[in-house]
Amino acid sequence: MKNATLRQLRLFAHAGHSLSFADTARALHLTPPAVSIQIKQFESHIGADLFERIGKRMQLTAAGREMLIHVNAIIDQIRAAEESLRHLQGLEGGELNVGAISAGDHFFPFMLADFRRRYPGIDVKLRIMNREQLHYALLNGELDFGISGRPPDRADIVGEPFAPHPNVIICHGKHPLAKRTHVPLADLKGESFIVRERGSGTRIAMEQAFAKRRIEPVIAMELGSNETIKRAVAAGFGLSFVSAHVIAFDIRAKRLAVVDVEGFPVMRRWYVVERRGKRLPPAAQAFKRILLAEGAGLIETALKQ
Repeated sequence: MKNATLRQLRLFAHAGHSLSFADTARALHLTPPAVSIQIKQFESHIGADLFERIGKRMQLTAAGREMLIHVNAIIDQIRAAEESLRHLQGLEGGELNVGAISAGDHFFPFMLADFRRRYPGIDVKLRIMNREQLHYALLNGELDFGISGRPPDRADIVGEPFAPHPNVIICHGKHPLAKRTHVPLADLKGESFIVRERGSGTRIAMEQAFAKRRIEPVIAMELGSNETIKRAVAAGFGLSFVSAHVIAFDIRAKRLAVVDVEGFPVMRRWYVVERRGKRLPPAAQAFKRILLAEGAGLIETALKQ
């Protein structure tokens, strides 16, 4: 594979994780035919087919799975070399690439701003995405690490908890439930709920909390955005189960209220997640140390701003 290019390595890594030439083309600003041509050229350098189709699904061949392990390692080493050269003078320069699920965008930018004040020479890049997109970005080497509200459920991504993550039930500010205390969850049986899409961490936590009490919530609306859910609740469409960290401003403005449900809040954790075996560059190592040591306090400070 001595004639393979770095561009082909990165393109193959993305396609190997997404198993979609179309997704790879969109992410790398190419056309699907261009991706297909580059993959074919890379396969010719390797001397083996890296992908195969089984029905309508594309999968890695045995050679493809083996090659993906080595390509990930090569990309990590190149990135580490680039970062090491930038950091010969310590944390006076370099780049930090991090991502967060959508609930994190209410506090994570403030945490990054605090990091920049400590290390002003570091360039910071933040991406907000859903959990599945976050995992793809980690596996493709696009991020140093990410912030997620659920521990990873796959062997190639590891996570460390760094802060509490309470989840609550909300209603609009003038809803009758806003004034009640110690509300049994069973009293919400007939209420309409506006919920996140299936597979999201918040949706899974809600389903587990209701199933534990053998209650089936009435799903009136399914939305993929916390901001849209909050607007729908404020407009009176129903209740919702959300991260307490996405509603701090709305509670102060009295547009929303937390329902005092017995057994709530449901306590989860925030996690730093990264690809297993990845060597973090110095800037990412420094930020991760701060999160693990000070994360809970930094979130609390951010939500008061």
